[in-house]
Amino acid sequence: MRDIQQICVYCASSSRIAEKYFRVAERLGEILAENDIHLMFGGGALGLMGRVADTVLQHGGRAIGVIPDFMDKVELGHKGVELEIVPDMHTRKRRFFEGTDAIVTLPGGVGTLEEILEALTWKRLGLITCPMVIVNVDGYYDPLQLMLERAVQEEFMVEEHLKMWTFVNSADEVLPAIQAAPEWSQENFRFAAPRKDPY
Repeated sequence: MRDIQQICVYCASSSRIAEKYFRVAERLGEILAENDIHLMFGGGALGLMGRVADTVLQHGGRAIGVIPDFMDKVELGHKGVELEIVPDMHTRKRRFFEGTDAIVTLPGGVGTLEEILEALTWKRLGLITCPMVIVNVDGYYDPLQLMLERAVQEEFMVEEHLKMWTFVNSADEVLPAIQAAPEWSQENFRFAAPRKDPY
C-alpha cells in the first residue's frame, strides 16, 4: 500500500469550460481533503485550478500553489492557498515534483498537455518514478491515449512504457489507480536507450 501524502494536479486555468469538468475537479478536491492528501498545483485562482483548490480548502485540506512571478503580478495567483512565487516556469515545474507521491491530470489546454508530456518524459528517463493518472472525462483524452499507444506500436517507445501512466474516467478512480500502478524504477531509463541501427 503506497503512502500518499501529496498529489500534484495538472489542470486547466480556463473558466469558460463545461460544468462537467468542474464537477470532476470538485470531487477530486473532496477526495484529497477526505484522505488528508496535500494538493500541489499551479497556484491559479481560476478554472479547474481554482475549483480543486477551493474545494480542498472548504473541506479542511491543504493546498500548495506554485506560480511564476509574472503570472502573480497580473493577479492570477490564488490568495487563499500556500502560494509560492517562483522566478520562472522551469522552477515551477521542478517544484511540482518535490515531495509529490503521484501526478494526476485533469482536462486542460496546451499548458496541461505540456506538463503531462514533460512529466512522462522525466519518468521515462527515471528522473521521477511516481504513479501518473490521467482523468479522461467524457473521452477528452482519448486522442492522447491513442497517440501514446501509437508511439509504442510504431516503436518510438517500448511496451514497458505503457506502465508509466493510467487512464481513468472519474475522480473516484484516482486513488485506486495510484495504488494499483506498477512500480517504476530509476533504472528503467535503460528502456529509453536507442537500439542499434541495423544499417
